[in-house]
Amino acid sequence: MIPLVTRAIDEVRAAFPDAEINVREEPDGGAVVFLESVDPGAQYQQRETWIGFRITFQYPYSDVYPHFVRGDLSRLDGAVLGEGMTVTTFEERPAVQISRRSNRLNPATDTAVIKLHKVLTWLRSR
Repeated sequence: MIPLVTRAIDEVRAAFPDAEINVREEPDGGAVVFLESVDPGAQYQQRETWIGFRITFQYPYSDVYPHFVRGDLSRLDGAVLGEGMTVTTFEERPAVQISRRSNRLNPATDTAVIKLHKVLTWLRSR
């Protein structure tokens, strides 16, 4: 991995010290990251999910986008997951893709860990 990707993963580990974090290096210097146990929010039937994303070798000049969670995520009230969420696969896992692109990416401040926190906050507010 390139040093900036390694540093981004270290920041994720520091921000989520209780999470199991698995990383797969990519040949181009990027990485695929999985946090294996996070709470998606009280409105979901599943109170635990993994969340995964790719940090590309262009980081920090590329958005950490999209993020993915467990494929069977469903709401307690039976409503559809809604806009910004699509059933798909990620790294051979059934997944729900969470599309939250950063339209005005600032490489100095839009870090992988900040983006992860924003995505989780958005997911929990749905």
